[in-house]
Amino acid sequence: MRQLSEHDAAFIYSDNAHANSNVTLLHIYDQSTAPRGVVRFKHILAQLEGRLHRLPNFRERILRVPLDLDYPYWIEDDNFNIEYHVRHIALPKPGDWRQFCIQASRIHARPLDLQHPLWELYVIEGLDSFLDLPVGSFAVLLKVHHAAIDIAHGNEITALLHDLSPDSPAPAPAAPWFPEPPPGNAALLARAALNFATFPLHMRQPLSTGWTALKSAMGTFVGEFTGRSYPFPMTRFNTEVSAHRVFDTRRFALADFKDIRQLVPRASVNDVVLAVCAGGLRRYLALQDELPVESLVAASPIAVHSDREHDGGAEFSWARVALGTHLEDPVKRLKAIHAVSSSSKTMAQAISARELTALTESAPSVAIAASSRMLRSASSQLGDWVPLANCAITNVPGSRVPMYLQGAQLTYVSAIMPISDGMGLVFSVTGYNESMVISFTACAEQIPDPDVFALCLRDSFQEYLMLARPSTRGKPRPAFKPAAKTSRKRKPVAKAVA
Repeated sequence: MRQLSEHDAAFIYSDNAHANSNVTLLHIYDQSTAPRGVVRFKHILAQLEGRLHRLPNFRERILRVPLDLDYPYWIEDDNFNIEYHVRHIALPKPGDWRQFCIQASRIHARPLDLQHPLWELYVIEGLDSFLDLPVGSFAVLLKVHHAAIDIAHGNEITALLHDLSPDSPAPAPAAPWFPEPPPGNAALLARAALNFATFPLHMRQPLSTGWTALKSAMGTFVGEFTGRSYPFPMTRFNTEVSAHRVFDTRRFALADFKDIRQLVPRASVNDVVLAVCAGGLRRYLALQDELPVESLVAASPIAVHSDREHDGGAEFSWARVALGTHLEDPVKRLKAIHAVSSSSKTMAQAISARELTALTESAPSVAIAASSRMLRSASSQLGDWVPLANCAITNVPGSRVPMYLQGAQLTYVSAIMPISDGMGLVFSVTGYNESMVISFTACAEQIPDPDVFALCLRDSFQEYLMLARPSTRGKPRPAFKPAAKTSRKRKPVAKAVA
């Protein structure tokens, strides 16, 4: 039995009828690389069952203390059944990309049952009408509650599904597992009383180490709590969200982003990503006749110096970055983004992961408002939500080498992120095997036409690419093509079966 931290408990408490903290990872595979060209559902199920010991949270559920007098606990689920969590579905014909996005959005939006471990996995077939994907491809959608994501062992979620070779070993038999019985209410209340009595002792060291972080966070966010006007214009994305989600994505070659960054000296690939998202936002809001005269602002990770040698001397922090959406010239926009993201002022206002940990330990109430990966709304003393930025743009790191599930090669990775009141639009940027995917998650009422928004992103990218490669002007070109594309005329491979 393990108690949730203040930070993870905040994700549980912040769930409501129209917004939850689900994070959904989407994977698409080419099963023609698997032995005999077939991946069977029962083999995926067996592989997961044999590797569950790597992620204890996947067999644990939430146990809340009576009257919420203390933070909840992770306890082993004595009724755990993997077949409740792993499901097998198919898209109806014609099985096109729009149907897939709608289905993925619906699955993502549904809240997870707190009486069970906080994850679900769907094997999805019927993707035969997808462009630029081999016939017979299938998808795996993994939905996990943010409270169940162990940051220190985040790569284990990828290892749970994948191998680095198509010659996957046979799934190992599941190790014996005997769950501990859950504690009763009396034991929980006794623990709560002990935690309350020893609270000052636990807080002494975190308060001293977290004071610098607390001052930094207060300096960054005090404006929202004192009624000062927002440092960015309000848009449709900064209103109350509904319970319905939309999701779409566009895939690009990493080499194209490296070429585009040459438009501005010393610009980074991250700067180009921000500029492409900014151009998409500008185009979409202009179509709605809602483009503000001031620049929109995004909450985005930036690289900061680190003294730790094992991470290459850098770590990532969250900061507000002006997107330059008021600038019509795309190169000037990229130049403005680079200037802001590299400025000392932005660096000073960033909250690093290390500071965020200290802040969480030293001042839970402020940490819950300032953290939540910058994707959750803050609350004022009057109980109204307060936007922290117009949108969030977050990175989801991926593998640089091909990965396989039961021999099927992974060809596509993206993520659907949580949104909340005041933050109704989140971009996720995933990198995998020399490709980049820019996805967006939004409230269905705020973006009722996600296909149009996705086209705005694509057009923004193409605008930059034509400037970086003048020879491409006037030549329509797909944003990304797999290195080896399977002919659509060949006989479809056998589908995965239960």
